[in-house]
Amino acid sequence: MEENTALKVVSEIGTDMSRWPTVKHFCSWLGLSPGNKISGGKVLSSKTKRIPNRAASALRMAALTLVSSKSALGAYYRRMRSKLGAPKAITATAHKLARLIYSMLKNGSEYVDRGQDYYEEQYRDRVIKNMRKRAEDMGYKLVEIETASPS
Repeated sequence: MEENTALKVVSEIGTDMSRWPTVKHFCSWLGLSPGNKISGGKVLSSKTKRIPNRAASALRMAALTLVSSKSALGAYYRRMRSKLGAPKAITATAHKLARLIYSMLKNGSEYVDRGQDYYEEQYRDRVIKNMRKRAEDMGYKLVEIETASPS
């Protein structure tokens, strides 16, 4: 995130996070949380609320700039874009940025970017773990095939 974007977000939300009891309240106030219109057990809509919030707009713009970033957030944005499409990926990444900002301001912690490779390795491990679990639930065993290295 650029310095101007960070200044814009902090000037809109301030540094006192006690106004929001949880990160969910904060993201909802920004209008970045999924909606939950449910009637009779049926989900009618899960769109985010249309809230004219300048901080949310700045976070969406910051999320859009991550398209070619080699960071973990950039890898997250690209994965969401291929799965959901660009508009929803921008909102999802802005939501993730908002959660990080809340955590940093509430706890006084720093953001440590472990990079794109770390994120992709974590994602790959998670997918393999889920595949193994699904195979076991169906009565199969997932076996890893070792490829011969060229000599």
